Amino acid sequence: MVAMRDVRNVRLGDHLCLAFGHEDEQRAVVTEFVGAGLRRDEGVLYFADGDGRDRVRRWLFDAGVDVAAAVDRGQLVMRGIESGCLASGRFDPEAMIATLRHERDACLTAGFAGLWVTGEMGWAVSGTPGAERLEEFERRLAGLFDGGRAAAICQYDRRVFPPARLKGLLECHPGSVHMNPMFQGAALRMSPGYDADGRPVLRVAGTIDRTTVGVWGEALRAAATWGGDIRVDMTGLEFIDVAGLREVAQIADGLPGDRRLRMRNLAPMVADVIRMVGWDQTPGLVIEE
Repeated sequence: MVAMRDVRNVRLGDHLCLAFGHEDEQRAVVTEFVGAGLRRDEGVLYFADGDGRDRVRRWLFDAGVDVAAAVDRGQLVMRGIESGCLASGRFDPEAMIATLRHERDACLTAGFAGLWVTGEMGWAVSGTPGAERLEEFERRLAGLFDGGRAAAICQYDRRVFPPARLKGLLECHPGSVHMNPMFQGAALRMSPGYDADGRPVLRVAGTIDRTTVGVWGEALRAAATWGGDIRVDMTGLEFIDVAGLREVAQIADGLPGDRRLRMRNLAPMVADVIRMVGWDQTPGLVIEE
């Protein structure tokens, strides 16, 4: 399994992937990654697909980044895919790795401590010649990061990559990156995210008991502001007590109209407890099998 990393914890030497299901998820990770590189006085290189350069400039501007100043001093470089991965009209792993080495060395020569690079990989599913060598490129790219002078996030849109190929591409990376958590404690972690259909999800891992039930309720109420159904992925849940389940029932019962609180990947024992107490009959609560 590919190790997961909060984007706030990315460091020079990392070669990570982002598999996103919604533009908001991409935006949150990209703005944090690029902004962190700029704040550390390190160089940032962004390879954008299509009209991505204008879109990313707007994201950074909205996040408070002085894009013009960073570009003017050469710290931030934004290029289209056609001038990077596809400069020769086809994808050539050797040429692309040589380009990245050159960019890293130029960045160091310019006085920056390292190079942060990220690229949008959607071109690989548009019939581009040589795209079948992308997995080879990702595996060979690891050597670029051995000296701890570069970091990279390769961006993959789950909505356009076939699942089997996406899985293989993710496994070419030592780790993957995701949005920063809403809450991170010793016993409980709750993170925003998106499912394969691009719908917002609250992902929960750890323990919900009397010490964490307060932040658990706050997270559910925050998720209710996202609009639509509240989707809660409990894959990483280790334990939840009755007070935690009561929060679920109360918030579900208070949802207006046809909105629902949908609990996914509950352990069978927890689902049985909900049914024994009768909370599975709560209006607005759906336990997805």
